[in-house]
Amino acid sequence: QVRLVESGGGLVQAGGSLRVSCVVSGRDFTTYAMGWFRQGPGKEREFVAAITWSGGKTDYADFVKGRFTISRDKNAIYLQMNSLKPEDTAVYYCAASAKGLGYPYDYWGQGTQVTVSS
Repeated sequence: QVRLVESGGGLVQAGGSLRVSCVVSGRDFTTYAMGWFRQGPGKEREFVAAITWSGGKTDYADFVKGRFTISRDKNAIYLQMNSLKPEDTAVYYCAASAKGLGYPYDYWGQGTQVTVSS
């Protein structure tokens, strides 16, 4: 059974930092791309960042470039978020794409809430 379990969300002040994690299991993910998405209140879900399992390629949404960093270590994917803004408030979801970067995502986690106060 494939599982993606996020953790690390919480409340942080604007300008602060937070790291969310996603632990994956149940499949050989070595050919997968792993991504982070988010859905803010009253908004549609949007792409944040992605990384190949090897870590050789990454992709970021323009609105997080220079502030967020995606990485992988063993079976965990991380999203380091710096210089957080109130508009970064959202539920952050981890996802896995069997075909790799740029393809639809096949598996999703349950999400972790990140709230940035002004």
